[in-house]
Order: sequence, then C-alpha cells, then structure tokens
Amino acid sequence: MYDVARPVTGNALEETGQMPALFTGDRPPGAHRQTRPRSGPDYPAIQAGREFTALRRRFRAFVFPMSLAFFAWYMTYVLLAAYAHAFMSTKVFGQVNVGILLGIGQFASTALVTWLYLRYARRHLDPRVAELRAREGLTEGTSR
Repeated sequence: MYDVARPVTGNALEETGQMPALFTGDRPPGAHRQTRPRSGPDYPAIQAGREFTALRRRFRAFVFPMSLAFFAWYMTYVLLAAYAHAFMSTKVFGQVNVGILLGIGQFASTALVTWLYLRYARRHLDPRVAELRAREGLTEGTSR
C-alpha cells in the first residue's frame, strides 16, 4: 500500500513542502524565465489608457445603480413576504393576491433590467468598444 505520510518523489521542493505558489512568478532556485517577444496586444497599457478608463466608468455608471435598485426591490419583496402576510395576501381580483403580482413583478423587472442594459450597452458602450478595438488593432475573437 502507498504510504501517504512519506511520499516518494524526486523533487526536493515537494519533499520539503516548499512548493512555489502558482502564477505569482515565484520560481525554484536555478529556474530561469524565458523571455519571449510579446506577440499580442499590450493589455496593461490598454487598461491604463484614458479611453478604457472612461469606458469602465460608463459601464459602472449604469451597472452599480441598477444593481442597487434591483437588490432593494428584491429585498423589499422578500421582507414583505416574510413579515407582511396580511398585505401580501390581500386579494386584487379573483384568487390573485398582492404577493402573486409582486412575484410576477420580479420576473418582469428582471426582463426589464436586461432590456435596459442591452439598450444602454448598444448605445453607449459598444461604439466605444469598437473604437478602442480598431485603435488597438484588435478584432472579435482574435489577438493580433
């Protein structure tokens, strides 16, 4: 049977338990980084650019307030359902009560938020993304 307490390895780092962290640039002693010429876009430079920063600000100007409003609407529904039983069970017509209408309103508001975001992105974000891609020489799905 394999003894998990004392694994047999040929790697001294594994035996000491001092494995380097992945993706941090830590390398075992003696390992050399191979330098390769950069073949793709310079993403850190693009992200630091004024256009990208403005694009991110426009995105956040829509997403954060809309997310906050939707979360407030959702929590209102949950709290009403939990603590306002009399109000939520008030009949509106037939067997349909306020709770059912507000529950359907949750689905409708989700569709509305999605439609509003698509409209906002089409008008305010997509044209600027296309300009940035064209300026940086990027196309859909490829990297230079």
